[in-house]
Amino acid sequence: MPRGLDHIVHAVADLDPAADIYRALGFAVGAENHHPWGTSNRIVQLPGCFVELLAIARPDQVTAHAPRTFSFGAFNREFLARGEGLSMLALESRNAAADAESFRAAGFGGFDLLRFERTGRKADGSLVTVGFSLAFAVDPKARDAGFFVCQQHHPQNFWDPVLQIHPNGVSAIAGVVLVAENPADHHIFLSMLAGERNLHATSAGMTVPTPRGAIEVMSPVAFSAGFGVPPDLSHGARLAAVRLAVPDVAAVRARLRGGWIAMSERGDRLVVPAEVAHGATLVFEREARGG
Repeated sequence: MPRGLDHIVHAVADLDPAADIYRALGFAVGAENHHPWGTSNRIVQLPGCFVELLAIARPDQVTAHAPRTFSFGAFNREFLARGEGLSMLALESRNAAADAESFRAAGFGGFDLLRFERTGRKADGSLVTVGFSLAFAVDPKARDAGFFVCQQHHPQNFWDPVLQIHPNGVSAIAGVVLVAENPADHHIFLSMLAGERNLHATSAGMTVPTPRGAIEVMSPVAFSAGFGVPPDLSHGARLAAVRLAVPDVAAVRARLRGGWIAMSERGDRLVVPAEVAHGATLVFEREARGG
């Protein structure tokens, strides 16, 4: 069954400055939360998908990788040692245990399921319990990008319509962009991860459609033409950009100009470069209209 985008991890050195940038861009940013493996996060929530601002807050609690254990904390610590940016992509899961087994059978997994709960805070300040099961998969040609699926156990406690209303009008995550020297190298892995066989070749590379957003795989040349400076690919393919749907691009343009936030205009898109947004390229584009 096809899996939609669930969230994108944006690894940063310090949560507060990163949250400040997102607020300046017109996002509502959630309260700080804590994980038992040494990381803390703040969430920018949209319907069915979110951006997770994540930092290493308690290095002494980060556990090492083991033969059957994918260490979420260690992966992001190693990623941040090379700089900030989009470190991981999560897709939705209805049965993470079954997904973990399918990843193992396909030769891209073999890790134990990670299940945990933490305390969350609703927009009204009330505390709730949220829970997740994560099943990890590894693309051997994208060692600087983490991939997993996420099953929510208390979704009614996590999703909050109030936190999904943003002053900039962003209504959805339209997609995420992976940059690769040879996009076709990632066809088999991404098809397996997304549960989608019908991948589309494009002039820029390849697109993986999902029930919620798209995964675009672009060459460095195509990314440069569309969005700006591509990321360092010395460790393989890398997540580089998040595409954000808005009803009114002109209103976002006015907001960014009013806040003296650097951006470029690429066709009908507004692009906030990685050097502004803590290593992530953020793209604002007109939301698709239903017909």
